[in-house]
Amino acid sequence: MHVGVNWKGKLAFEAETESGHRILLDAKPQVGGEDKGPRPMEVLLVSLAGCTGMDVASILAKKRVNLESLDVKVDAEQAAEFPKYFTKISVEFNVRGHDVKEEDVKRAIDLSKDKYCSVSVMLKEKAEISYRWNIVNL
Repeated sequence: MHVGVNWKGKLAFEAETESGHRILLDAKPQVGGEDKGPRPMEVLLVSLAGCTGMDVASILAKKRVNLESLDVKVDAEQAAEFPKYFTKISVEFNVRGHDVKEEDVKRAIDLSKDKYCSVSVMLKEKAEISYRWNIVNL
């Protein structure tokens, strides 16, 4: 896998992924950026939410769970000193569907966090990651 970034002035960089997608990254004005895009650490949390969300959606589909929606929210705390890595991460799944069983959701999340989501496997080396879920049956 390969990605590259191209400086766009001040602290802004445009990233291009191997698959040809682009993301503009920037810093907040207080540190010299112009707030033109998300911060790299925010993108890391987006990666976690997307990775585990894709896993859970895929696993639930294989179990023939009838989903209406699946939202993943991630909150994180960072170390006070540099490097300000994540120390605690909380992942919340909000699942809506018909006849959704808690054991199916729990199993899908467990498989994602322990086996399939490479982002969570890497992050748990430094951060304490907790998972919770809410189910709304329609």
